[in-house]
Amino acid sequence: MTAAGLILAGGEGRRWGGPKAWARLPDGRTFLEACARSLEEGGAAPVAATLPPGAGGPVPAGVVAVPLPAPGLDMMASVRHGLGWLLERVGWERVILLPVDHPLVAPSTVAALAAAEAAAAIATWNGRHGHPLALSREVAERVADGRSPGPTLREVLREAGAVDVAVDDPGIRANCNTPEALREALERLATG
Repeated sequence: MTAAGLILAGGEGRRWGGPKAWARLPDGRTFLEACARSLEEGGAAPVAATLPPGAGGPVPAGVVAVPLPAPGLDMMASVRHGLGWLLERVGWERVILLPVDHPLVAPSTVAALAAAEAAAAIATWNGRHGHPLALSREVAERVADGRSPGPTLREVLREAGAVDVAVDDPGIRANCNTPEALREALERLATG
């Protein structure tokens, strides 16, 4: 199936000390670059990123910046805004939603979620849920226009009957929302 990608990077990154989109991995890539590469190499196109209003950091080639209309919006508002932009584009059947604080996700995970033939799918590793997740275009439309329940994606996934997609990717569980969390995740990945 053809899949679009949506990087959720609209937060202010208070725990990080600034927007996580421009936090850096040890190899020098920004979280935004790492997420974009995983989505693109996993087959997602187009790739868009919700960003804080007025954010001036660099956006990787091939990624469309979708600035949020106001600061401080919750995750669901960011999801709806990004999906609204993507739904104006044709050519995709499902969307992969990847929070920017999960920059260690493998492209193979994106490809596995894109191939899932379900209304919604969530990546699992060792039996535990993580990120990213996938929504069919129909579910994305219901989320964007407010017909799906909320206030979080958990309710959307439940209503859509989300299936688990088992992947061999501990990066789906690496929530790098602080510098310490990134360091710990990298240490866990290095030791297997």
